[in-house]
Amino acid sequence: MRTDVFALRHIGPRPEEKEQMLEAIGADSIDQLIYETLPDGIRLQKPLNLEPALSEYEYATHINALANKNKLFKTYIGLGYHESKTPAVIQRNILENPGWYTAYTPYQAEIAQGRLEALLNFQTMVADLTGMELANASLLDEATAAAEAMTLLAGVRTRDQKKNGTSKFFVDKDIFPQTLSVLQTRAIPVGVELVVGRAQEFDFSDEFFGALIQYPSATGEIHDYTGFIKKAHDLDIKVAVAADLMSLVLLEAPGKLGADVVVGTTQRFGIPLGYGGPHAAYFATRDEYKRNIPGRIIGVSKDMNGDRALRMALQTREQHIKRDKATSNICTAQVLLAVMAGMYGVYHGPKGLQYIATKIHRTAATLTDALENLGLYQLNSGYFDTIRVKADAKTVRTYAEANEINFYYPDEDTVSIAVNEATSLADLNKIISVFAEALGKEFTHLEALKELNAVPDLLQRESEFMTNEVFNSYHSETELMRYIKKLERKDLSLNHSMISLGSCTMKLNAAAEMLPLSDARWGGIHPFVPVNQAEGYQYVLKKLEDQLTEITGFAATSLQPNSGAQGEYAGLMVIRAYHESRGESHRNICLIPSSAHGTNPASAVMAGMQVVVTKANDAGNIDVDDLREKAEQHKDNLAALMVTYPSTHGVYESAIQEITGIIHEHGGQVYMDGANMNAQVGLTNPGKIGADVCHLNLHKTFAIPHGGGGPGVGPICVAEQLVPFLPGNPVIKTGGEEAITAISAAPWGSSLVCLISYAYIKMLGATGLKESTEAAILNANYIKERLKGKFDVLYSGEMGRAAHEMIIDCRPFKENGIEVVDIAKRLIDYGFHAPTVSFPVAGTMMIEPTESESKAELDRFCDAMINIRKEIDAASADESNNVLKNAPHTLSMLTADTWDLPYTREQAAYPLEYVADNKFWPSVRRVDDAFGDRNLICTCAPIEEYM
Repeated sequence: MRTDVFALRHIGPRPEEKEQMLEAIGADSIDQLIYETLPDGIRLQKPLNLEPALSEYEYATHINALANKNKLFKTYIGLGYHESKTPAVIQRNILENPGWYTAYTPYQAEIAQGRLEALLNFQTMVADLTGMELANASLLDEATAAAEAMTLLAGVRTRDQKKNGTSKFFVDKDIFPQTLSVLQTRAIPVGVELVVGRAQEFDFSDEFFGALIQYPSATGEIHDYTGFIKKAHDLDIKVAVAADLMSLVLLEAPGKLGADVVVGTTQRFGIPLGYGGPHAAYFATRDEYKRNIPGRIIGVSKDMNGDRALRMALQTREQHIKRDKATSNICTAQVLLAVMAGMYGVYHGPKGLQYIATKIHRTAATLTDALENLGLYQLNSGYFDTIRVKADAKTVRTYAEANEINFYYPDEDTVSIAVNEATSLADLNKIISVFAEALGKEFTHLEALKELNAVPDLLQRESEFMTNEVFNSYHSETELMRYIKKLERKDLSLNHSMISLGSCTMKLNAAAEMLPLSDARWGGIHPFVPVNQAEGYQYVLKKLEDQLTEITGFAATSLQPNSGAQGEYAGLMVIRAYHESRGESHRNICLIPSSAHGTNPASAVMAGMQVVVTKANDAGNIDVDDLREKAEQHKDNLAALMVTYPSTHGVYESAIQEITGIIHEHGGQVYMDGANMNAQVGLTNPGKIGADVCHLNLHKTFAIPHGGGGPGVGPICVAEQLVPFLPGNPVIKTGGEEAITAISAAPWGSSLVCLISYAYIKMLGATGLKESTEAAILNANYIKERLKGKFDVLYSGEMGRAAHEMIIDCRPFKENGIEVVDIAKRLIDYGFHAPTVSFPVAGTMMIEPTESESKAELDRFCDAMINIRKEIDAASADESNNVLKNAPHTLSMLTADTWDLPYTREQAAYPLEYVADNKFWPSVRRVDDAFGDRNLICTCAPIEEYM
């Protein structure tokens, strides 16, 4: 075996095993299998035009050389991004640990209690610091969190406001520019009118339903908004506050000032800058708005034994269930980063945070004092970490950049400086020396920080925070390391076994792809530095865009969207802008097949479109006649079709080119959901099937790990006519000539994790990418064959083949009293995370093995499913006390003094021989979701207080 070919390490089945698997499924070769799976008319006729594959060693040399092209200046730009110190114990045990970064979204709560506890800590920390009753488990970035706040406040308008069509939303002009840009993007399609002005001059008329203010403001000034909020409330105007979380250690909590929603970023809680992301945003609000809160919330419930157990709360709001009526998209989270930020809070505790925040503030105050001694007077009367001075910006910039320092220059007469946790006394002296040089003056070196305070007396924090035991227990590295390990042991991740989730593509996240993320040359760059300081990043991002453009068969790519759902939204907004440019802004009908990906309808509604669902035929494919009829019916207003390919039913529909042709014939554009792109790469592409735009899930097809539910990246690739409308950014130029306003806060979204996908493509090359797709299809069809006769596959292609995933029908087992959820929970006893449950068809499982899993692992999974089928056959609808209904079985059950169940302990815990060799123990029994939703608790307070 060649040891220098990455594809041989990434793809699970060995060449000789592929032959055995092909024999088992009745195919002579991979080529025959692909011929029987993929419609011949959409096959690519030539290989992808990509550079030759690099070995892992060659790639390491290559990426190291590119890292050296990035210039690591000391950066004091601020605008919501600050250099932060990642504690080494968190970097090593979470960021660099596949036990944390390869986990999936915690839908199966029994095998995700560690992650859920870490997120509960995060929620508690955020709720405490903001002074709010309820916080969610993270959003994508501060700008999109602010947009979600606007949406929530529109949703909770009073009855009269809704009746009167009250639609104005006030935004203070001292908001971050990237936040304003995202608000502009999100407001127009949903009928919200933004009004930007000064909070001090707001007229408080009954035309407004809400307002957004920044605390401290983008200029660094701290305003007392107590009166503003009270005046707004008197007129039923609700107020959102975008707050710097670190500043809230010293500033009174916005909740105490009367805020209705508080949003922001947790980036400065130990998360690298990473040229813009990924970073976990936070969202906190009042308990009365819990049914409208976006994203996911972790709540406390109990298990079958009555013991405390955590799970995602209020899941019925999720887009798969409510579709176009969903209040938000549950996929929009940054779990891994939220876990890290929460652990930063656990490690430092309230006293540690007090020390850090006080040091940051004293650094800013000492700098103010030193600059005043040079004759430069500060513009902010009250501030936390950001000061502004009047000076010749051009001259200061020349000296600053010569000393490898970045300030922010809002205009030609102003220099803004935002200090941070990493600003040392030596850094402070260097900053002062730059101004002294620019002014031609001498200065006295500082020997220590001065004990100065520039926080207004009325706004100094008095309320307690983070008093819970978890924030006051793990302050030595030994203790935190053990706490992190304790939580990790409760979670099943890819480092234990296959996670065969249909539609989610849980593939290998190779160590060679991940290693650069720990390098400060990639992690230490602010997203708004001059682009000539980020040459390494610029090279990688441009190359990745070109690679994805080639793979999709399109004309250009934008990397800005921070999740697949955000990619859907971005794609639709680009289509919307295209129609508007042609004088056809009335086009607002979006056709969505019933077999499409579940997030599509919610995204279409967010983009201001009206959803019309088209039927599926008995084979699970799009009903072409119904689609044609609806396209004809809506031809004057048809904006787009959203189609998933292969379909969510796991089938390559042979009519796909006819379908896209119908849409174009009637004036619409075709949006292809890229959730199933792992079944296309190197074999076909969206351009070939006739789409105009697609999003790609880099956290699926292109190997960015799921991280327990984020980071994700959902770039959009577009055909020629849509290129001018690719999203821009208000600080750094990006996007097309007629760019829509921003989709995310950072110009290139979560740039740091884009390194992973760049590595994946660079090391696989055209041949390896195609082989990966073929192996994914082979693995799926092998599972299909092995489960034949035990489970019915709901849909298959015209020649009887599955694509890269398949749906098995579990509804017939109701006769035995067994539901699909019972199978999901029983799989835990066999050491497996369940496949996707009840999506897209209730009572089914969608299985996707990916190309990374070996034949041995596929066989273990199939053996488990076949043995579960035997257990189903032995079950009876009249007797619920069986091994499936009681699953999963915990260690405490197995070691209890009494055992009164009608099957043996061995049957419960070790149903197959291989399980004993690598047993995974769930830490709780089956979780009672309904109890948790009736008794919603989303912070660390002990459940006994509420029962």
